[in-house]
Amino acid sequence: MDAVRRWGPSVAVNLILGIVAVVPLWLSMMFLSNYPLAELGLTSREPTDNDGVLPWAVILGGAWAVFLALWLPLGGLARPRAGVAGRRYWTVSSALVLTPFVLLTVLFVLVDG
Repeated sequence: MDAVRRWGPSVAVNLILGIVAVVPLWLSMMFLSNYPLAELGLTSREPTDNDGVLPWAVILGGAWAVFLALWLPLGGLARPRAGVAGRRYWTVSSALVLTPFVLLTVLFVLVDG
């Protein structure tokens, strides 16, 4: 019960912020598939995308800045202080933030595929 009390707020904060992280992660995935992976021949570019990389850089930079401005301070506040190393906490925190994106991606592949 003590572990649940210590880790509960942190898990809740990171899962909620994981829902917010879906937007920058999805935008990053779209950028990667349209530019670097398309140049390598692994994917095909969106045929109507003719604006170049600059709009993507502005949108991605803003989305990641907003997400990180939320995640870092809130994660620091929710971090259990007693007996948890910083490296371990942020590793678990990163995995929890990625969980909603991974689940939505798997669901999308199962439904679409």
